[in-house]
Amino acid sequence: MVQHLGTGRRKTSVARIFLRPGKGQIKVNGRTFENYFMNDAARYIVRQPLLATETADKFDVLILASGGGLTGQAGAARLGIARALIEFNSELRGKLKQLGFLSRDSRQHERKKYGQKGARRRFQFSKR
Repeated sequence: MVQHLGTGRRKTSVARIFLRPGKGQIKVNGRTFENYFMNDAARYIVRQPLLATETADKFDVLILASGGGLTGQAGAARLGIARALIEFNSELRGKLKQLGFLSRDSRQHERKKYGQKGARRRFQFSKR
C-alpha cells in the first residue's frame, strides 16, 4: 500500500499524517473528522492544503494527533498534510509555500511571571 507521511507541530500539539489513495475520507484518532473537530473553523484549517491543491477527493487522510487543544491540533494537521502532499508531488511546493502552509507557527504559551496576574497582566494599581 502506497502512503505518504507528514508531521506537523503547533503550540504543544503534534500531528502525524498518513495520506493514502482514496475517496477523500478524513479520520482523526480513529474517529470521524466531523466528530473530532466540532467547530467549522478547525475543519476548514485542516482541509486548506487539500482544497488549495485540488486533491481533496484523491486521498484518504489518517491523522494521529496528540497534545494541546483542538486549535493547535488543527494547525499541526494542516502543516503535516502540506508536508505529506509535497512528498506525493514536489511540484505542489510552490503553491503551498506561497499560501503559507509550510511554515511552522513557532508561537508558544508565555509563562506567568511572579508578582503579576499573568504573563503580562499586572495586578490593579491602587494609588491610595
